[in-house]
Amino acid sequence: MKTKTLFFITLFGMLFASCEPELSTKDYMINSWETTYLKIEMETVNNTDSLNVVEDKFDNNPELVAQSKYNKDGTFSAWFKNKQGNHVSNSSGKWNVVDDSLTVEFHYGGRDMKVSYHITKTENGFVGKSKYDWDNDGKFDDLLTMKTKIIKNE
Repeated sequence: MKTKTLFFITLFGMLFASCEPELSTKDYMINSWETTYLKIEMETVNNTDSLNVVEDKFDNNPELVAQSKYNKDGTFSAWFKNKQGNHVSNSSGKWNVVDDSLTVEFHYGGRDMKVSYHITKTENGFVGKSKYDWDNDGKFDDLLTMKTKIIKNE
């Protein structure tokens, strides 16, 4: 009887010990990332009643690929990597996570930006979705969907 009890306690302990706790979204974000897919749906592009969709899967050897690095101290840097492997159009800013929402603040393209994304973790990256004024028409009605992967050895 003691042997069976000891066996089950040992088995339960091994199962419990082998389960790694899931990282919080904030801890998960502290890494380097590459955008693998981007889609922006602009409902009223430039104050018209026209829908404009920009979509790229970045799978045909693109000229530029967006990459970023999120640091533990709440800062991040972002850039585009060209075909030669150089970082161009560098930007930096601050980031924060509350629950499953990532907020980034940075200056790019002549304007200060503060964008929030709903983050869904994936096997090797995350999907970020946001509503923002991507077409600069004054309406925060444009939907961006971005898929990423972790950059190894960056």
